[in-house]
Amino acid sequence: MRISHPAVTSLVLAAGLATSAVAVPTTAAAGPADPAVVTTWNAIAARTILTENATPVPVSALYFGFVSIAVYDAVVTIEGRYQPYRWQPHVHGRASTEAAAATAAYRVLSYYFPASAQNLAADYSTALGDIPDGRAKTRGQQVGETAAATLIADRANDGRGANITLDVTPAPGVWRPTPDAFAPMLAAWLGFVEPLALKSPTQIRLRGPDPITSKAYARDFAEVKATGAKDGSTRTAAQTETALFWNAPVPVQYNAALRERTAGSGMDIVRTARAFALLNTGTADAVIACWRAKYDYAYWRPITAIRLADTDGNPATAADPSWSSLVATPPYPDYVSGHACLTGAASETFSRLFGARSIDIDVSSSVTGTSRHYDTAAALDAETKNARIWLGLHFRQAMDDGNRLGHKAAAWTASHEFLPRH
Repeated sequence: MRISHPAVTSLVLAAGLATSAVAVPTTAAAGPADPAVVTTWNAIAARTILTENATPVPVSALYFGFVSIAVYDAVVTIEGRYQPYRWQPHVHGRASTEAAAATAAYRVLSYYFPASAQNLAADYSTALGDIPDGRAKTRGQQVGETAAATLIADRANDGRGANITLDVTPAPGVWRPTPDAFAPMLAAWLGFVEPLALKSPTQIRLRGPDPITSKAYARDFAEVKATGAKDGSTRTAAQTETALFWNAPVPVQYNAALRERTAGSGMDIVRTARAFALLNTGTADAVIACWRAKYDYAYWRPITAIRLADTDGNPATAADPSWSSLVATPPYPDYVSGHACLTGAASETFSRLFGARSIDIDVSSSVTGTSRHYDTAAALDAETKNARIWLGLHFRQAMDDGNRLGHKAAAWTASHEFLPRH
């Protein structure tokens, strides 16, 4: 739902702001704004969304997107250089960009995660305490309030939390709840949410999973059966370490990596805010498109396929009723991989920001307590695709196609949103 100018104007007037007919940048407060406010509130968002509110990892990508967009709009309304995601009113006079960014993040997080209100209020008080009092600070807060209100209004009735379930008849090749929890599909509604940049959740076309009677399926089946087993696997110790490294919440991993990368690159506040908007809009849309594919194709997971291989009609597969994946299989279909979709979008974003052969990022894992460095997007893509197979969670095609979907979602975002002003 796109907000019309009159709708935005009513939000702004309610906040007591002056408006003009077009969105143009105001004048920033004296001195360059500190980009640390963007990275600080990104870290606060991670804590709020996942640690304090236990938001499911796929859904968390959506809220990272919301916060990043509001912060970006607040920043460029004052600093200029790039087009806002949604129309923002002009504010006359000098304004603090730091106050605007902090306010935008604070209001969005407080609205969607009221249980964290006390911690967020303390964070916001600290942020404001570092900004000199005066009209510039007040105007900056007003800009942030408006950016947050616009985002919240824009996302009203976007399909979040809709009463949608995946109801399919069990059959060979068809997803069914997996051991040990046998839970229904998690957040089936996510595939029906209005995207942030894509035109629809089905915009990016996929070839679909291999027929279970095909040679390609048998090849992928054999790979995950051998390398993804909990017991008796052919995995090396290094492969097991890699698999577990990538079993951490991946939106947290990529946002943390970008925080370090932008700070090390000396990016100013505008480029920093734009970098997070690109990352988190691209990954959010990749997950939405991914979840719609999971819903539409409803393809079975390796743990089901291997245990029931005697029903698939493929002479090249053999059943193992006791087979289990290295880690518990999450409650949603195989095709396409959510991790691959997220990584493809992140990899594409890093490539556009820093160059595909020079992404130069460090990623940490809360599971293994270690960090890894990636020079190129290709290296990041390849390792993460292998990791999910070595965990026993996906067939190779789900990883390859999911990664491509993520790249396409992020490329669309970068081509259609957060563009330079002309």
